[in-house]
Amino acid sequence: MTSLTILGGGSWGTALAIALAPRFGAIRLWVHEPELAQQIHKSRINGAFLPGFRLPANITVTSDLTAEGADLVVGVMPSQFARAVYSQLTLQVPVVSATKGLERGSLLRMSQLIGETQPGVPVAVLSGPTFAREIAAGLPAAAVIASSDADLAVTLQQALTGPSLRLYTNEDVAGVELGGALKNVIAIAGGVVQGLGLGHNALAALITRGLAEMTRLAVAAGGDPRTLAGLAGLGDLVLTCTGELSRNRRVGAELARGRSLTEILGSMQMVAEGVETTGSALELARRYGVELPITQQMDDMLHGRRSPAEAIRELMERRPKGE
Repeated sequence: MTSLTILGGGSWGTALAIALAPRFGAIRLWVHEPELAQQIHKSRINGAFLPGFRLPANITVTSDLTAEGADLVVGVMPSQFARAVYSQLTLQVPVVSATKGLERGSLLRMSQLIGETQPGVPVAVLSGPTFAREIAAGLPAAAVIASSDADLAVTLQQALTGPSLRLYTNEDVAGVELGGALKNVIAIAGGVVQGLGLGHNALAALITRGLAEMTRLAVAAGGDPRTLAGLAGLGDLVLTCTGELSRNRRVGAELARGRSLTEILGSMQMVAEGVETTGSALELARRYGVELPITQQMDDMLHGRRSPAEAIRELMERRPKGE
C-alpha cells in the first residue's frame, strides 16, 4: 500500500495523516469545508482542529470527495455524517473505520454502515486509547485493528504500525466498535464525577461498573467479553474517563458545573460522540434486553430530566445486588 485517503479532517483524521505519513508515499486528507481545506493547504497546519502540528509534504489536503487512486481508505468523520460520505463514493479498496459511534436511528455500527453503502468492500475498524494530539506528537500508543478477515487485519497491522503506534489484531469487530462507542457515554459520567468533586474512589467505581455495562451490551450484540477487557474497551475507557483531552469528559464536567448542554456544545469545535451515542445505546440495549443504569442516568441528565447530582444519587441508591 503506497497511497492512502483519509476521509475527515478533524483532529483525529489530521493526527492519523501526520502519524502515517512515513508509512505511505502519498496521503490525501479530505476536509468537508472548502475554506478550511484551503487554509490547511496553504498554511500546512490544521489551525481549527489540531493547531501546532505541521503536515508533512506528502499530505495533500482537499475538499473534493474522492478516493481515486487510493490503496486504502480510512474513515474518520463523525458517525452522523458517515452514511452521507460513504454513499457518495464507489470504493474498491479496503476501508478502515476509525469513527467511534453508532448511526442515529438505524443503530448500525460503522462497519455495518459501510457494508450497506459499499457492499463487498473489505472492512476493518481501528479503535483504542488514542488522543489525537499525542498521536500527532509521536508519543507511544497502542490500538486495535479488527476485521472478520484475519488476513486483512494482519495486512493492515503491517501497513499502519510504526515506531510510536503499535497495533494488535482482533477478529471481534462488534466488540471493538461497541467498546469504542460506549466508553464515550461512561466518559460523560466521568466528567460529572470530576465536576462535582466526588473523588478518586467514585471515579474508580464508575470506570469498573461502566466497563461491566459496556461488556453486557457488547456481548449481547455478539461481541467477545475479552475484547472489552483490552485496549478497545478498558484501555479506551480509562483514557476518556481520566484524560484532560477527552471531549466527552469535558461535557460531563461542564454540566456538573452548571452550564447547559447547548452552551457546552456550542463552545466546542469538535464533536463529542457520547452525546449522540447515549440515546442510541439505550435503544440498542432495549433491543437486546440489557440494563444500562449509568447510560440511562446520563441520558436523563443530557435531556434535562435530572441534574448531575441527582443522576449520581440515583446510581448510588439503586437496589443492592451482587457484583
